[in-house]
Amino acid sequence: MMASPTVSDLENPITTSALPYSYAPLPDGEQPTGNDRTIRPSRKTALFLVSLFLAVAFLVALFAGNSPMLPKNLNTSPVPSTAATPEKVTPLSRGVEKGVSEKSFHPLLGADNSYPWSNNMLDWQRTAFHFQPKKNWMNGPVFYNGWYHLFYQYHPDAPVWGKIVWGHAVSKDLINWRHLPIAMETDQWYDEQGVWTGSATILSDGQLVVLYTGSTNESVQVQNLAYPADPSDPLLINWVKYPGNPVLVPPPGIDNKDFRDPTTAWKTPEGKWRITIGSKINKTGISLVYDTEDFRTFELLDGLLHAVPGTGMWECVDFYPISKQGENGLDTSVDGPGVKHIVKASMDDDRNDYYAIGTYDAYKGKWTPDNPTLDVGIGLRYDYGIYYASKTFFDQNKQRRVLWSWIKETDTEASDIKKGWASGVPRTVVLDKKTQSNIIQWPIEEINRLRKNLTVFKDVVLEVGSLVPLNLSSASQLDIVAEFEVDKKTVERLNGADVAYDCAKNGGAAQRGALGPFGFSVLAHEGLAEHTPVYFYVAKGVDGNLKTFFCADQSRSSNANDVDKSIYGSIVPVLKGEKLSMRILVDHSIVESFAQEGRSCITSRVYPTKAINNNAQLFLFNNATATKVTVSVNVWQMNSAHV
Repeated sequence: MMASPTVSDLENPITTSALPYSYAPLPDGEQPTGNDRTIRPSRKTALFLVSLFLAVAFLVALFAGNSPMLPKNLNTSPVPSTAATPEKVTPLSRGVEKGVSEKSFHPLLGADNSYPWSNNMLDWQRTAFHFQPKKNWMNGPVFYNGWYHLFYQYHPDAPVWGKIVWGHAVSKDLINWRHLPIAMETDQWYDEQGVWTGSATILSDGQLVVLYTGSTNESVQVQNLAYPADPSDPLLINWVKYPGNPVLVPPPGIDNKDFRDPTTAWKTPEGKWRITIGSKINKTGISLVYDTEDFRTFELLDGLLHAVPGTGMWECVDFYPISKQGENGLDTSVDGPGVKHIVKASMDDDRNDYYAIGTYDAYKGKWTPDNPTLDVGIGLRYDYGIYYASKTFFDQNKQRRVLWSWIKETDTEASDIKKGWASGVPRTVVLDKKTQSNIIQWPIEEINRLRKNLTVFKDVVLEVGSLVPLNLSSASQLDIVAEFEVDKKTVERLNGADVAYDCAKNGGAAQRGALGPFGFSVLAHEGLAEHTPVYFYVAKGVDGNLKTFFCADQSRSSNANDVDKSIYGSIVPVLKGEKLSMRILVDHSIVESFAQEGRSCITSRVYPTKAINNNAQLFLFNNATATKVTVSVNVWQMNSAHV
């Protein structure tokens, strides 16, 4: 049973002090062998949480930092580990030598801080409602004959890069999954070194074909065709590789390790099928364009779909239409005056997924960004945290476009080998009808079915410097939805200043300003020895306008020193009259945060050593220096899915 929030809980918060060349394949002769329980809202009259005495204590702690009664600061200093350090294990780089991205997180050079993870800690890190293989590494979906199919890159022997095959799982709801036998093995010369990223296309007659990148016996990247052995089998258990593979090899001028990840095909005005493939020329990221009638022979078009100098290799390119007015997703072949087109690429140089909104000329096979200053690779990102190698598909079952991504581990490869897994998450994608300049991403509606035991905190007033524990029975699997209001009179009274805030460069949640930071501290341990703040920071410019930043601070998320503790975030558009809104999905080691109904997203991987199981807690905080903040919160516990 969940404990109801009491007046005492809210009136007695803990206070803190801060919070080229073309490739000729080898000839055949040389081939190698619940029921929800709603907690009643708090009193409508705002509860003032911090007395003058506590405010003075807060300032004393801020400058002296020696009060034995207060928890540690919400600062960004790394927490030293007192545990014995075992023999250092140096991870090996596997992906780069094969011509693909690094797949492992490496601690700082020279660091010898491997943490002695217990099995209990590692077991807790495994997610409860994000898809994951039973073990090892994963990545990428299609709706066919009543089932959602996920084909993911999978190393059968270890959760690290190697000879990747295609794992296969199916679902009726994108939440609960059934694991099936491996779909495609590395059993041909043209994919001996790996069956890499691919895309499925449903043809006009309902048949399904797949194009995928294979790494040959010489580690050359080529494109191959595969199709179901029995199209009437809704589970698509068995697959056939086209005997004439590869169907595409690197064209002249393209390096043999810079030609990968074909997209879902779409129809041209002439009735042909068209795909694009990521590559680069020197440091210019490009997307090559091919037309085909049968997926066996292809024509390389003159010119490119798009190119952006200085962005490096484009991986996992995606191209899809998005409605300017409607809320439904669109089939990849849809075009017309009411449609914009998204080009997205995963940047090999910085391991982030960038997108841009623009206009597609179907006759020329070219795409132009609406705003060149926000072009692919230099502007907007899907997610400002750990989110890479994403792929969308059109879900004709529910008329929506669904985004899926690999959420990489950010601990050491040695820890991954002990755990043996990694995971991903689905979101819907629509155009932001209010701004017309960004997309909206939101967890698929099916995730709401996992909600249980709603707890409501209504009109909680967070005074300057306050930290409020939210009493929950458990805090490892949560869906948190909240609205914040900054005191309007304070905002009007404040003088503006030059706005130069940066989530990562300005100290995270420890950097105090007049109007922020404020938000939640998730996966927090009592005393805040470990915690992960997710927050807003509002800044008033000299012109009187407000800029709002949305951030996630991992700097004190763990006592371990062999994990990533980055601070992530970006500016988020907030329109006149809008409240600040936030949604956070906490699923053990994955924390997904959404601001302003999905205008900005941050995905974190955190690995606490103490704030796990029943020791994980949830707090509200306001580390602003000049304004109180009023917040209303709905928190659901989340059931586990079959993953």
